[in-house]
Amino acid sequence: MHCKVSCLWKEPGVCKSYRAAVSLHGHTNRSKEGLYFIVEFASRHRLLRQALATQERKAQYKSAITIDFWKAYWTPPLPPLAAFRLERAQIEQTLGMASIISLTDHDNIEAPMLLRVVPEARQIPVSVEWSVPFGETVLHLGIHNLPSSRAEEIVAQFAEYTRNPQVPRLIELLGMLQENPDILVVLNHPMWDLAGIGRARHVHVVSGFLAKLGMFIHAFELGGLRSWEENQAVLHLAEGWNQPVIAGGDRHGREPSAVVNLTNAGSLPEFIHDVRKPRRSHVLFMPQYREPFVMRMVQSILDVIREYRDYPMGSRRWDERVFHPDRNGVIRPLSTLWDKPPAFIELVFAALRTMEVTPVRRAMQFALGKPEHQMRFLSGNGQEVLS
Repeated sequence: MHCKVSCLWKEPGVCKSYRAAVSLHGHTNRSKEGLYFIVEFASRHRLLRQALATQERKAQYKSAITIDFWKAYWTPPLPPLAAFRLERAQIEQTLGMASIISLTDHDNIEAPMLLRVVPEARQIPVSVEWSVPFGETVLHLGIHNLPSSRAEEIVAQFAEYTRNPQVPRLIELLGMLQENPDILVVLNHPMWDLAGIGRARHVHVVSGFLAKLGMFIHAFELGGLRSWEENQAVLHLAEGWNQPVIAGGDRHGREPSAVVNLTNAGSLPEFIHDVRKPRRSHVLFMPQYREPFVMRMVQSILDVIREYRDYPMGSRRWDERVFHPDRNGVIRPLSTLWDKPPAFIELVFAALRTMEVTPVRRAMQFALGKPEHQMRFLSGNGQEVLS
């Protein structure tokens, strides 16, 4: 195994010995993103919890709609072609390298299937981020480069497992993927406690998953939208399980992936063979990852709530891209369920938008920025991981 982790701002010449960069784990507007995190976040903040309770009563009174964050969802703003072009531009224009791009929406392959009829993107692989219930949580697996002829059938089998999770069936499905040497299976953001069960319990569940199914996982993801501390924990986890690490941008907004993979491969299958067989990987963190984590998360939210006037009608405003059941249980855009967004939501959004005002942004960068010595990825023996 030969893995490296580099930061472009520390090693500006690191790309010179490589042919291409690979962008994995990017989302498009075909991805359905859950809103249940709002309930979990509000449960820890009394004022927000009270505000939500007030809005729930108002919604019930005015429209007979019961707010259900578990069925509601939002979609990222970028259409498939725009997401593809964003990733390609960063690699080809900023890094001056050939680009290999794999888009992975949650549990569907609509984006790559649509892009395959577009001449400039026809080589894009069929990939997906599969939501895998396991124990007390849900793990996300990045499944890259499914065979086109069987992709829809395989994703349907994934969905069947997600609805009715049984470990023996999961072993069968992962074993099927393992038999194809051109498929890459990545454990995405393995240290992210998505279910909110607590860090210790989450690590225990992940360890149980790896003990049973680790032989089917080809790499652990270092995430472009995860914190320094969490990615550091992923490095230690990978060392403990003798697994390579790989870059996954997890991009949802308009910021291109903050972490990419460097390679001399000429195609995604060649890159996959490098990761699976000699287990060779070089992860490169881009300069935007150096920005304070909180600010980058806020920027992603601003991208989601921004109005896109050049988009088709019905997808320009944020409440046209957020969906919720109506009084009959039919999923519809929020824009059809109210005359205008509630005042308290607009107030929160207005506060977030102040982050785009230059003096405010600079003040937040100064307040939230970390000293250089805290911005290092260390291996288990305490040495900084560099090329």
